[in-house]
Amino acid sequence: MKLLEYEAKAILKVAGIATPESWVVRASDDTAPNLPVVLKSQVPTGGRGKAGGIVVVENKDEYGGVVKRLFSLSIKGFTPHVLLAEQRLEIDRELYISVLVDKSAAQIMLMAHTNGGVEVEENPEDSYHKVVINSDASFDAIGQQLADYFDLADKTFVLQELVEKLYNCLVKNDALLVEINPLVLTKAGEIVAGDCKMELDDAAVFRHPDWNFETKSAETNFVTLDPRGNVATIANGAGLAMATVDAVADAGMVPANFLDVGGGANTASVLAAFQKIMEYPDVRVIVINIFAGITRCDEVARAIIAAQEQISDLPPLAIRLAGTNFEQAAELLQAESIPVLATLEECLAQAKQVVS
Repeated sequence: MKLLEYEAKAILKVAGIATPESWVVRASDDTAPNLPVVLKSQVPTGGRGKAGGIVVVENKDEYGGVVKRLFSLSIKGFTPHVLLAEQRLEIDRELYISVLVDKSAAQIMLMAHTNGGVEVEENPEDSYHKVVINSDASFDAIGQQLADYFDLADKTFVLQELVEKLYNCLVKNDALLVEINPLVLTKAGEIVAGDCKMELDDAAVFRHPDWNFETKSAETNFVTLDPRGNVATIANGAGLAMATVDAVADAGMVPANFLDVGGGANTASVLAAFQKIMEYPDVRVIVINIFAGITRCDEVARAIIAAQEQISDLPPLAIRLAGTNFEQAAELLQAESIPVLATLEECLAQAKQVVS
């Protein structure tokens, strides 16, 4: 579950990590916050700055127009429901720091870089400062290493505390990633989380009854098979999902994922699955193979329609539905001119035509 920036920063504040003074802005709000501010589109994707989703507003005359534009700006298929208004920081340096669960090594990793901000993706993978951390780690020693790496000897104690707080934040919140980019050193010498990306473990939702974020858990069994795959799959039931993946591969295409939306799939959970699929850069078509029992075809149809409306760059869909409430689903999709195919074989043929 990927949090929006304002949600992630609320968790950082509870963890005792410094963030800029901020306000959530909704479309219905008619009062400007204290100006000047930085207005940030709240969408679950990166690249907001380069896409025009982060704007400095100096005065009230331009505030309303910027707010209106940001609420209508689609970034990688997402449009915001809220904006974040933050105090403008006087930036001296932009650094990078994160803690994440390294699943392949079954350990928690700290990563840091002296070059943070919008160009962080240009950093070579082998150029990051990396340290394995756990509950027995010496945060004093790690903070000292970080101070040496950042060349901030006078901030050693601050960085020691920051590393410990980040680690505790990750563990306490069942997070898979807590990333601060940029970690800002202000001209006044303060270290502040300029931005935050946080991803929580969907499987831990039962431990957190207080979780109430804009992006809900997909409540699905979602596995990445090949992040560069050209076909994504959505099915219900582990057996049907595996058979769908195998059929895609047998047809000469590359499945990006395994996805079982489960027996109790609803509009929200299927739509969340669509949004997760959009993270794969090379997916050309999505094969949807639903044989409904407890799952209802009309719920899946509503999710498909919502995805078409909300995700501007949604790939073509090859859809096969059967089972509970199929007739209602067919009517809903026909009203939106979305075709339904009779068999998985027809879906694969359509997908292969798109891919080739």
